Amino acid sequence: MKMQPKKQRNLTGFFNLLSIAGLAGCALLAIWAYKNGILNSVDSLQTFIWKFGYTGMLVFILIQVVQVIIPILPGGVSCLGGVIFFGPWLGFLYNYIGICIGSIAVFGISKTIGRPVLYKMFSEKMIEKYDGWTQKDGKFLKLFALAIFFPVAPDDFLCYLAGTTKMTWKQFTAVIVLGKPFSIALYSLGLTTAFKMLFSL
Repeated sequence: MKMQPKKQRNLTGFFNLLSIAGLAGCALLAIWAYKNGILNSVDSLQTFIWKFGYTGMLVFILIQVVQVIIPILPGGVSCLGGVIFFGPWLGFLYNYIGICIGSIAVFGISKTIGRPVLYKMFSEKMIEKYDGWTQKDGKFLKLFALAIFFPVAPDDFLCYLAGTTKMTWKQFTAVIVLGKPFSIALYSLGLTTAFKMLFSL
């Protein structure tokens, strides 16, 4: 069952606007933080974040959960934020908790609504690109696990797609819990290194 093309374009356009608004919001926040001396160093940034105590941690995890359900920002950006705000170990942990909860929530949403949710959230071009994975007998679980382990495909979309297949809750949860640490660490390491190089300039 597919949505009306016009309605589908309106919804995907809406989420594209959300992404642009999210990036613009981050840019404005960065400008504000820079003007207030918060970005003078990583230490000053972390000191500012830790003023909020556990509230800051909970808000960040919630942002990561929502970010998976409604992809507003590129996943790497939020992962980088976790490491910068809370340090490499706590940042990795909070990223992991938020992304896992969000991924499991996405799977549940897709299991409940079915394929129409794909057309509400993503372009038909993306759906067609990965839909072939579901047509390969017994291969989708392996392809999905590899995609989650190695950050080479749109994880958020694949979690929604997985919910429309015969994949069980046990299989999905195992892939997410065991596969996400490597991809999150890889994202965090690469982006943190790039950020530090940029920061030093």
